[in-house]
Amino acid sequence: MFLYQEESGFLFNSDSHFLYEFISKFKPKGNLLDIGCGCGIIGLLIKRDFKINLTGIDPQKHNIFLSQKNAEINSLEAEFLDGDFLEYNFDKKFNFIVSNPPYYHDGVSKSQNDSLSISRYNSNLPLTSFIKKANQIIAPKGDLIFCYDAKQIQQIMRVLSEFKFVVEDIQTVHGTDKKPSSLVLIHAKKSSKSLTKIHPPLVHFKDDIMSQECEDIYQKTRTYSIKCKLI
Repeated sequence: MFLYQEESGFLFNSDSHFLYEFISKFKPKGNLLDIGCGCGIIGLLIKRDFKINLTGIDPQKHNIFLSQKNAEINSLEAEFLDGDFLEYNFDKKFNFIVSNPPYYHDGVSKSQNDSLSISRYNSNLPLTSFIKKANQIIAPKGDLIFCYDAKQIQQIMRVLSEFKFVVEDIQTVHGTDKKPSSLVLIHAKKSSKSLTKIHPPLVHFKDDIMSQECEDIYQKTRTYSIKCKLI
């Protein structure tokens, strides 16, 4: 999959590939919403591999342009909405809501690049606001799947519980086999009766060599980034 990206904007990284693989475990179908879609990587990968109706939303116009262009060059059908997720009036419910949201917390030194700040810092999409709005537009028995800063797991669980979401699956991501988790992948359902399944950790590098599991993920996604400058 070829993907245009704005060279001075937020560039997708391993988080996107790992989240896509995690989402794939749950066989997406029906209407799927990708919140903060960026250049469209996560939603378009899912659209490529599963029978879904894809909608993406992003508050930055250049991201919508890139998402539309990326859908076009990869011959994929999707709708991309230019707007603030928290304020947008959606006209349908979604079976799957997915997101790689901004999750850096207050106190982290912020980028002076406005585009990067919007994409990285959770003050632009607070966790509680994100979950509350998702709760309003998710279909009965719908799936909410996202990644977040692993250090904020206590807050994640508290907010999901507040809006009657039950975490069915968790997987932690580790940069190396000797480092604490930097990222957590969450799969939640509204009013579920299921117990939580804690998946084996995903380790990116072991002894300075990329793990076979991560190599397999990159082989599956097969993305090629084309950096460009938007005027």
